Amino acid sequence: MLDPIRTTGLALGLTLATVTLPVHAGTLDDVKQRGTLSCGVSTGLGGFSERDDKGQWSGFDVDFCRAIAAAIFNDPSKVSYVPLNAADRFEALRAKRIDVLSRNSSWTFEREASLGLLFAGITYHDGQGFLVARKPQVISALELNDTSVCVQDGTTTRANLGDFFKANSMTYREVLVASPGDAIKALEKGECDVFTADQSALYGERLKLSQPGSAIVLPDVVSKEPLGPAVRGDDVAWFNLIKWTNFALINAEDLGIGTATLDEALKSSKPDVRRFTGAEGGFGAQLKLEPDWAVRAVRAVGNYGEMFERNVGAASKLGIPRGLNQLWSNGGILYAPPLR
Repeated sequence: MLDPIRTTGLALGLTLATVTLPVHAGTLDDVKQRGTLSCGVSTGLGGFSERDDKGQWSGFDVDFCRAIAAAIFNDPSKVSYVPLNAADRFEALRAKRIDVLSRNSSWTFEREASLGLLFAGITYHDGQGFLVARKPQVISALELNDTSVCVQDGTTTRANLGDFFKANSMTYREVLVASPGDAIKALEKGECDVFTADQSALYGERLKLSQPGSAIVLPDVVSKEPLGPAVRGDDVAWFNLIKWTNFALINAEDLGIGTATLDEALKSSKPDVRRFTGAEGGFGAQLKLEPDWAVRAVRAVGNYGEMFERNVGAASKLGIPRGLNQLWSNGGILYAPPLR
């Protein structure tokens, strides 16, 4: 039999412990109270996050932030963009200077396990490649033996570069740069023969050369670079909101829902479309959002395909083929869990 005095003391202790525990409202509540989403982006990457002379941001990663803001506030303009370089991006997230990092960052084991971060899915399936500006006759990365290679410090790219050359018994001279812009300057000056980075980045940086037509992005892909938004690992509810905003944009394209078909979708009797629009299922409430949260996101930026083509695809100055970023039903690997 339990001692009643000890039992009472234990209950009192538990009550006091419960009262004194700190309570944190969560990132979503912080964002709502602040009235804006704080989004970390790159300092300037063609097609992904660029700021014009009027201070307006645009690009694929920027649009993802706008989609989140639309889902929360029904207003895609309620975003504060924080430009971050590769060295500072994760610490800015951990230090709560930003709510989400939407900046061409590869999802890796170490970044989640050691930094306490969570990647909320993949928004762009990428891979490391090579931009050759001074040797246009080169058509394969296997011809790059004994070259000087510009590579950005503080990235997974640097380790991948060493692995590729070692695996193929080739030698190279490493030229460390602080930013893609520095790499382009080094290429122009002849300080390096090759610039290596994610292929998506190379297409954008190539346009900054004085003679872009004399440069070539080689077809070789030497790594897996799953790019996606990252959040802190201490708020699962916020993680789910970011993750399912990504999935909503992909599912919208899969369901044929886009900016031109939203009105039709809102009248649809199809169960999967009705769940998407919030007409049934109650999924918005589970994210602490309004029922039409996914519709708001699509209305702001379009579905995944629209967002891709406008910023980096055929309709953009970059002209990047969708490749792996095609829907699973069109030969790509783009696939999202269903809303149900």
